[in-house]
Amino acid sequence: MSADVRSLGKSGHSFTNWATTYSCEPELYFEPETTEEIKQVLSFAQEKGKKVKVVGNGHSPSDLACTTDYMISLKHYNQVLKVDGVKLQVTVQGGCLIKDLNHKVLPAHNMALSVLGTVSELTVAGVISTGTHGTGANYNIISSYVVDMDLMKASGEIIHISKEENSELLPAAVLSLGSLGIILSVTLQCEPMFKLRQTQYPAELQDVLENLNTYVTSSDHFRFFWFPYTEKVICYHASRTEEEISVKESWFWDSFIGFHLLQFLLWMSTFIPGLVPFINNLYYRLIYAHRKELINVSHKVFNFNCLFRQYVMEWAIPRDKVGVVLTDLNRWIRESRFPAHFPVEVRFVKGDDIFLSPSYGQDTCYINIVMYRPYNNLVPHSEYWDAFEKIVASVGGRPHWAKDHTYGNKEFESLYPKWGDFCHIRENLDPNGMFLNANLERVFGKGIASVNLLNKN
Repeated sequence: MSADVRSLGKSGHSFTNWATTYSCEPELYFEPETTEEIKQVLSFAQEKGKKVKVVGNGHSPSDLACTTDYMISLKHYNQVLKVDGVKLQVTVQGGCLIKDLNHKVLPAHNMALSVLGTVSELTVAGVISTGTHGTGANYNIISSYVVDMDLMKASGEIIHISKEENSELLPAAVLSLGSLGIILSVTLQCEPMFKLRQTQYPAELQDVLENLNTYVTSSDHFRFFWFPYTEKVICYHASRTEEEISVKESWFWDSFIGFHLLQFLLWMSTFIPGLVPFINNLYYRLIYAHRKELINVSHKVFNFNCLFRQYVMEWAIPRDKVGVVLTDLNRWIRESRFPAHFPVEVRFVKGDDIFLSPSYGQDTCYINIVMYRPYNNLVPHSEYWDAFEKIVASVGGRPHWAKDHTYGNKEFESLYPKWGDFCHIRENLDPNGMFLNANLERVFGKGIASVNLLNKN
């Protein structure tokens, strides 16, 4: 059997994430197509004493997917297994892309996911494993919409997890960082297909912070962009509607000005950092500071263009601490004169009871900072990252699992009430740590630091 499995694996494979900030070269790389092949890979890894890491579509801007042992991609393990139009549920294999659900599968059955993140070129297993979220005062992270799932343990045993079967594992398995086993299938709760009417308009940062609850609760899905070196924000309200689709697009403004010229100006700012405040103000006034409305199918409103390769850091904080954090961040940026790029994206998520959810036990605000890498060039960011982490740490912030952070077991133990319960479950399901890599060994207390290819800047 070992010889057969080795023939499925590929040596010399190099993995690089979408942002090109992390890379690794696994000893063997597998793209299994069947459940039996996945089981054989795990058996072979166990025989050779190797660790196994499953990679999704490579969008995590961290080393969460990296390994030097065995890597499994589920890109060919991506079938739709069942669509239940009565219960409004869809069951898919772990490697199925959210994009395929949005564009092909769900519309054919007049269904849609209730909330989405920024991008949909992500696997279902990856989305739930990292706590991917959208925005909306009454909407949870996507993991909360998992009805049931099948998980393959390191031993090859498959366990079904739902509210009726192995229910004690459900709040751990729906967001596990890939540390419990390989997610074979997931059933997601959907809703009838819907359109969203999105209204975009400028506002004062201080007004939004002082009246935050009104802003957050006045539409189904509210978020805002703050532009560093201004006191301005752009608000986005989106709510369900029966109105006809209405979308206006402009290649000149959206592509030439909004993408190509912006990338050139940001590239110039790598030589002249003092340009960044000018760029932020220019693009606020030129592109964003105008009232706009559009109506479209839900996923086309939830998703938006992330533009260029980038460094990203995102933290979840209690909703009532938004004003404190943004005020402190604004002050630090101005005092340090750090060339912070726009936007600082601010989104809102309903609290839940998932053990490792950054929204566990509290309604949450996610704040995302970005430093673009024009033409894939390196840009300074470490000073900004360190300052932001200290600010959010002061209010009990929890890092987004897919993104960069410096926290380890000690910090997480104090932040997550169910941390001990999750670790107990993980050790029972994977007692030899087959599914741990350097990132997860740091997270769960092994003390092995991972390597950031580009963190010297």
